[in-house]
Amino acid sequence: MPDALLLTLLLAAVAIGWWLGRRERSKGNDPVPSTELARDYFVGLNYLLNDQQDRAIETFVAALEVNSETIDTHITLGNLFRARGEGDRAVKIHQNLLARPTLSSLQSEKVQLELARDFLALGLLDRAERLLKGLIRDAHDGEGRLAAKRLLVDLLEREGEWQAALEVAQPQLTRDSEEMRRAAAHWLCQLAEQERFEASPGLARKHLRRALSVDPRCVRANLLLAALEHDTGHYRQEIRLLERIPDQDPAFTPTLLPPLAAAYRLLDDEEGLVRHLEQLVERTPYTSVIILLAETVRHREGLQAAIDLVSEQLNRESSLGALDYLIDLYRQHSVGEPLEQLQLLQRHTSTLLKALPRHRCRRCGFAGETLHWQCPRCRSWGTTKPITGIEGE
Repeated sequence: MPDALLLTLLLAAVAIGWWLGRRERSKGNDPVPSTELARDYFVGLNYLLNDQQDRAIETFVAALEVNSETIDTHITLGNLFRARGEGDRAVKIHQNLLARPTLSSLQSEKVQLELARDFLALGLLDRAERLLKGLIRDAHDGEGRLAAKRLLVDLLEREGEWQAALEVAQPQLTRDSEEMRRAAAHWLCQLAEQERFEASPGLARKHLRRALSVDPRCVRANLLLAALEHDTGHYRQEIRLLERIPDQDPAFTPTLLPPLAAAYRLLDDEEGLVRHLEQLVERTPYTSVIILLAETVRHREGLQAAIDLVSEQLNRESSLGALDYLIDLYRQHSVGEPLEQLQLLQRHTSTLLKALPRHRCRRCGFAGETLHWQCPRCRSWGTTKPITGIEGE
């Protein structure tokens, strides 16, 4: 289907180029040499009818005249080749355009931008980077400079050059785009993680505070700040930082539970943990919160107290995970035939839960067990969150 669309567009492009060429020559009262173009057109059509698509495309491209009114058509043809995965052909078309002395500065900048995209598609990152930096430095068109900056930021992000990406993006791109602000906050978090690994907590904190100033809703920044407090044994401060996360984005409440529980237990404060979890359940009755609260209550007050708590929550809102946990509690409470029936039932609920992903990207739908701060499919930052609902949290 894409090949058919490409060839249809090529046919249209050839026809347009032919007509425009005739019109330009007519204005100058020059004879119109249409015979050669008509011959090329029908040669290409013959290749197409004989299912020789590559030769048909080459013929159509060669037949399409390059003039001021067909530049955009040539650019589009190159882009179609790139979309088909034929980056080398796209490069050939765009480089051929750049060799034309009649290009205006704006047309040249537009072609250079597409050539940089061709190099990116081919993995020629150094060539793309040089081209984009030149465009940013010399471009006459403001929109073209912005497009080059966005593309360079994407390239630097792919290479893990977080600081360089920040320098290109700020302040203009981050000021104008919420998505870019969210990405910049995560680049700062990437730098902070490196500094934490290299035992530079002061620099890590500096980058994380900057991340929160760029994007106050950056959950990852508060999680990392809490981890830094944990590293130094400041568990109360760690808890205070984790408390901020439901205000930033309630969907990430399940993510804060493991460090929260660890901090309270290191303080030997299970009563404080219970109070904190009870507040979270009232605000965000997610399955993970209910199960952690029930487990804590079971250790403190016994099995029946945990059963009562989970049963009450299930009466409020259905949850496959909470049901599986409740069956396990009943199983521990039973003997004989009821135990066998409960074991069979839990085997089914556990199988269902294991088959379900825990996190999903809100942009492209990519789902999996692991929380990715950058979606592996669409490469968006901060869009992957815990799944909620009956089969999730």
